[in-house]
Amino acid sequence: MAEISVSIAGGESKQFSEGIAAADAIKDLVSNKQRKKIIAVRAEDNIVDLTTPLTTDVELQPIEIGSPESLEILRHSAAHIMALAVKELYGDGVKVAIGPAIADGFYYDFDREKAFTPDEFEAIESKMAELAEARIPFVRKVVAKQAAVDFFQKAGEEYKLELLGEIESDTVSLYEHSSFTDLCRGPHIPDSSWLKVFKLLRVAGSYWRGDETRPMLTRIYGTAFFDQKELKKYLTQLEEAKKRDHRKLGKELGLFTIQDQIGPGLILWQPRGALLRKLIEDYWKDEHYKNGYQLLYTPHIARQDLWKTSGHLDFYGENMYSAMEIDEVKYQLKPMNCPFHIGVFNSTKHSYREFPIRWCELGTVYRYERTGALHGLMRVRGFTQDDAHIFCRPDQLEEEIFNIIDLNLHILKTFGFDQYDVYLSTRPEKYVGSDEHWELSTSALKHALEKKGLAYEVDPGEGVFYGPKIDIKIKDQLGRSWQCSTIQVDFNLPDRFEMSYTGEDGAEHQPIMIHRALMGSLERFIGVLIEHYAGAFPIWMAPEQARILNITDDQAEYCEQLFGQLRLAGVRIEKDLRNEKLNYKIREAQLMKIPYMLIIGDREKEEGLVTVRLRNGKNLPPMRPEEFIEHIQKECAQGICPE
Repeated sequence: MAEISVSIAGGESKQFSEGIAAADAIKDLVSNKQRKKIIAVRAEDNIVDLTTPLTTDVELQPIEIGSPESLEILRHSAAHIMALAVKELYGDGVKVAIGPAIADGFYYDFDREKAFTPDEFEAIESKMAELAEARIPFVRKVVAKQAAVDFFQKAGEEYKLELLGEIESDTVSLYEHSSFTDLCRGPHIPDSSWLKVFKLLRVAGSYWRGDETRPMLTRIYGTAFFDQKELKKYLTQLEEAKKRDHRKLGKELGLFTIQDQIGPGLILWQPRGALLRKLIEDYWKDEHYKNGYQLLYTPHIARQDLWKTSGHLDFYGENMYSAMEIDEVKYQLKPMNCPFHIGVFNSTKHSYREFPIRWCELGTVYRYERTGALHGLMRVRGFTQDDAHIFCRPDQLEEEIFNIIDLNLHILKTFGFDQYDVYLSTRPEKYVGSDEHWELSTSALKHALEKKGLAYEVDPGEGVFYGPKIDIKIKDQLGRSWQCSTIQVDFNLPDRFEMSYTGEDGAEHQPIMIHRALMGSLERFIGVLIEHYAGAFPIWMAPEQARILNITDDQAEYCEQLFGQLRLAGVRIEKDLRNEKLNYKIREAQLMKIPYMLIIGDREKEEGLVTVRLRNGKNLPPMRPEEFIEHIQKECAQGICPE
């Protein structure tokens, strides 16, 4: 039998018989202590099971417990173990669909006449624990596609058959785990005993393939960890996340509402929410003006031909709403603002001396989202992008990207986000434009990130069809990531719309277009803000900064005078002069997360003072109204201009 050379990254190689399992090779290459931590290996850029036979010279990189890859493998395996438990408990009355690992756990979709409920979790978890103790191995088999079709046809697993029908390869990989066989690429844990710490969390309805015309399945969510402390920490975080849920707080704080009569995914901003949004918009506009941007306003609809020229009908048509006919011409709601900004550009001739041109717009767009995907402010059908487009010459591209990053991080910091992950997304398989343009734009994005000193990950093939992009995912108080900011370089639209400017040489040249959104959408960003601050906004963006509370009716006149004085000074203030006990009114103000309560009794009335109570229950010393105004103004300035 032939021999192969196997090594661990950075170590010496050894000779083994061809076909040796990765686990057996590792025994001779690492210490016993390290070997117990290895859950899988990376070989030639692929992560594979420890049971994988090695057939060529290879350098192995161990995947050890505690790494992100190891957690994903554990959770994917937990989904299979849960599916086996469900099949053993409920028999042939359950059909299986898909069961991947996700960011914070795993799920599996089941087709059962009676939907699963959390009441059944105890039985399923108990069976999973029993299976884990049995040390059942995960066995990978590569079989002919037709053999897999025959197997799942006999088993009556119609969802697996549909997935098989989309696979072009002649062979597929299956994983056997006791009596459960799944269509799966893997990798998996060596056996079920590695699953020790897990918890089933919730159920949800899920249409097969996300299609509302297909069967409704039951999705069971769970999570798994290697350490009990990590699970406890995660469950505590889940409880905190429930308290911070922007849908719950949005209702309690009177910020927004969604009504079936209006339509799902369409937001009605209530007065307090509308004021919060105004504060954010005003700040956004002011910062853009300081940074050389000009404001645009554009329509909500356009001729369908515009979307044909832009390519949106070809590449994005399924997310656009149906056309409407006006004067026998088809129009459609806009899913993007870009073609309108190009229209402004093409309305006049331009010289190279004008560049860069920076235009911004808080533009409302409309995109179709399936009902099951809608989620409060986070996933809607009508939303406002904090959009901007920069038109520049090739020699200005890198500097413009750098400036965008600078403004982006400044604005995020002002809103309290200084933790984030940065990704550079490169050319996808399906793209438009020349390789030269892709290389130029990718290089410019990369150099701008390096010039800024930002660590980033390359996300291969995840660029948009017209160009590469930078994505910034911010982290909230609970450490959760949210996709907000994006910077995209585009040579495609300038070409499609025949954009040009007169160069220094007197000839016509095509500008480069940069798309960018810093918050992404106002709706989603405000949803993130609500959860980040648990509704207790910093003073500069609090829709109600202070509330006047009288102790008895004797102070009502002074309270009215005080209310007028503070409102004229720009303080966002309300008053509660109801004939209720003071403690009751304080409690209500605290539940509304109001930063300051101004308590007015006889002493305050007689001496022309205010007693200031904070929302955390502490008090400031009594002060004159003018001092309170100065205090608020100073705190606002510090918030808008963070150190």
